[in-house]
Amino acid sequence: MTITIVSVVLVLLVLAGCFFAFWKGGPAERAGAGVIFANLALLWILDQIWAKTSSGAVGLAVDGLTALALLVLVLRYASLWLGGVMLLFALEFGLHAFYFVTERPFDLLHVIVNNADTIGVTICLVAGTAVAWRRRAAEPIAPTE
Repeated sequence: MTITIVSVVLVLLVLAGCFFAFWKGGPAERAGAGVIFANLALLWILDQIWAKTSSGAVGLAVDGLTALALLVLVLRYASLWLGGVMLLFALEFGLHAFYFVTERPFDLLHVIVNNADTIGVTICLVAGTAVAWRRRAAEPIAPTE
């Protein structure tokens, strides 16, 4: 995989979104950020190990496991933004499955769809965190006696 300025900016954007969720989010946002960060880290580590020999099955398996973990979080927290993230990871799983089954090399279409999907995931994470943060800030503080 070639590293471009766009991919570096995208990774930094995802890391900033995860950091924001860990900092200001509730339990659902922190768990979702953990799954998204684990996906990013695992894909990076596996890409470093199998950079030349990877056939796409690795990305397919990691995205499938991520979508499954997000499904568990959606069922646990019933959060709208988590549902959006889960559907976006399902889309990414479908993208990887299409390229794996048809044995197509990654091309510009793959890059565009993958990057747009990653941006969508980050937007959902940040929006969900902002809503949870505002909701907590609007709650009245109970007097202590």
